[in-house]
Amino acid sequence: MATIQFAQGIDEDVVPDVRLTRAKDGSNGIATFYFDKPKALEMTNTDSITGMYMIDEEGEIVTREVKAKFVNGQPTALEVLHLMKSVEEWDRFMRFMERYAEQNELGFSKSS
Repeated sequence: MATIQFAQGIDEDVVPDVRLTRAKDGSNGIATFYFDKPKALEMTNTDSITGMYMIDEEGEIVTREVKAKFVNGQPTALEVLHLMKSVEEWDRFMRFMERYAEQNELGFSKSS
């Protein structure tokens, strides 16, 4: 099972829009996640959002680059950047995403 959490122990139900970019030589990459109206923002204490945790049978991938988007002073979305600085980190992330995508019926399309 592959899941995403913002507060440890609380699975995020909203499936994000995910965009991937990778260096031509494959040495590094960035995944940008956009969660529209995530459950994490409904919590009474958003201070418990300490990062984004991608959890599967291999373990946990953590990123701390989490930013809230606000409309009229209210948080409406979360944008998360996950930096991958090696081929190994990219491969591990892609294994997580394959599991997460299959579980949540996400598709993948390459840009032209």
